[in-house]
Amino acid sequence: MVSADRNDVGRRGAAVGIRGPRPGAPRPPGRSAGPPGCGMRRSSPAPSAATPRASTTPAATTAAPAASAADPPVRSEEVRPVAGAVRLAGTLAMPEGSGGIVVFAHGSGSSRHSPRNRYVAGVLNDAGLSTLLFDLLTPEEERDRANVFDIALLAGRLAQVTGWLRAQPAAARAAIGYFGASTGAAAALWAAADPGAGIAAVVSRGGRPDLARPRLAAVTAPTLLIVGGRDTVVLDLNRGAQAELRCQNHLAVVPGASHLFEEPGTLDTAAGLARDWFIRHLMP
Repeated sequence: MVSADRNDVGRRGAAVGIRGPRPGAPRPPGRSAGPPGCGMRRSSPAPSAATPRASTTPAATTAAPAASAADPPVRSEEVRPVAGAVRLAGTLAMPEGSGGIVVFAHGSGSSRHSPRNRYVAGVLNDAGLSTLLFDLLTPEEERDRANVFDIALLAGRLAQVTGWLRAQPAAARAAIGYFGASTGAAAALWAAADPGAGIAAVVSRGGRPDLARPRLAAVTAPTLLIVGGRDTVVLDLNRGAQAELRCQNHLAVVPGASHLFEEPGTLDTAAGLARDWFIRHLMP
């Protein structure tokens, strides 16, 4: 179960909309069923605030709820975010009446088409949160493997795309959070540490926050670190990184999960934890 550790910060947002989806635009996956091995269960409500402190506890067995007729309608379209001199490829999904947007930063060797991130995005959309999945690098840049692990470069792209997103009329008043996986989690924390970044919450799934160590103490956004109980090396790295965070933070361990959360029900649990964290910190 996720618990709060310090005073909530960055809670804001307003209803946002978007023009109709591009004809044939795909609906984010994961809204009716998870990827192979992921069962769907109804979750318990998000927990209430607790005494401010940093903590590490096993994750509760709650999971992301199945989609239902009550889920808000989602409009999705392909977008081309501007990041400096380049345009990147992305998918923006916005439920009707959404009050917060989660920007995804994928890990090395992945992209906006990551089935796990798309599944998590679907769970967030079902909860009324908008999502932006985009490629951090152009196809040409990805050919240089050094770029894939250049955390400062990836964080800069994330910050630039966030600026582009805030300039869109449909997102101008929305609270923004970051969801990062693997090296993308390091980029998310690095970008969130920028002065004036204004990020309302960060969630890391199987992330490498240790790669953002020079910036961890400067992160002010409430941060949730989700790690699989069987991912022992990454779990140790997350514990070390958590000790350097000065913001409200929590480390949730998902029992039985390995690095990719491939075991039955484990990705459901991670998605439910992320959903509850973002609802708490992004929704008005």
